[in-house]
Amino acid sequence: MQRSSLVSNFLQRQLVHQRQRISKNQMINKVIRSQLPCDVFINHRGNDTKRTIASLLYDHLTRLRIRSFLDNKNMKPGDKLFEKIDSAIEECKVGVAVFSPRYCDSYFCLHELALFVESKKKVIPIFCDVKPSELRVVNKENILPLQPKEIERFNLALEEAKNTVGLDFDSNKVNWSDVVTKAADVVIESLIEIEEAELTRSRTTPIKQ
Repeated sequence: MQRSSLVSNFLQRQLVHQRQRISKNQMINKVIRSQLPCDVFINHRGNDTKRTIASLLYDHLTRLRIRSFLDNKNMKPGDKLFEKIDSAIEECKVGVAVFSPRYCDSYFCLHELALFVESKKKVIPIFCDVKPSELRVVNKENILPLQPKEIERFNLALEEAKNTVGLDFDSNKVNWSDVVTKAADVVIESLIEIEEAELTRSRTTPIKQ
């Protein structure tokens, strides 16, 4: 009886140690992943779409081993907000812009979109519960006070996105699985096109002697 108790205690301790090792490895892997360049940056207004399309798409792409950036998944305490976001957009290949009714009330959303356009990244628009024609930046002193140059910059980026073919859906009627799958398919097709274009350029670029 005593031996049985010793064995049981030993196995329990081993299980605890194993869980601790797994937890530590998971933490290390998470840190490493957070430092790798992302292929896809998901631009969204958190209050509107973080718990739905943004997180669902991020999780789906992650399962497909496509490195994606979503602020609450990739950022950690101590990160400098603009520095981390600007760097991720600079390194990414494709931007997914999830437009929602209050998207234009967020400075970060508009800043990220403007960076996509200014750095000539491919942008995939997803219009969630909003029509392209309803998206416009105005100076709202109590919500989003902006300088005239900022308004011009953000509206130019919006016009670029509004004139790009995207996906649209009504969250009250949609099948989330279908939307996420369709969005992921478009992302994958875009990444393949970009990779093929890079390969073509590398083959046609003369090698310096």
